Amino acid sequence: MASRAERFKQAAVKAARSARKWAQTAAREADRLLAEAQKRVKTEQRQRRLKAALRRTGKVLKAAGRAAIVAGVAAGIASARAENRARKLSKKKR
Repeated sequence: MASRAERFKQAAVKAARSARKWAQTAAREADRLLAEAQKRVKTEQRQRRLKAALRRTGKVLKAAGRAAIVAGVAAGIASARAENRARKLSKKKR
């Protein structure tokens, strides 16, 4: 049978191995959590950039829509003026 000192040493070695194993497991888990947190941050930054781009696109589309309305109104006015001028010219010729 092993002496008391040897049994104590074996128990200490076994405890140290177990502690090392759990430390490695904890390190792996911490790395996994860190990677997940970084991925989430990148996703949030990507979403923020996407929202900003969509906002800018919305502003551009609004401006384009306003310009289209103004162009439509201007075309209608020009068409009405041209029609009025054509009527006046045809009346003068008679």
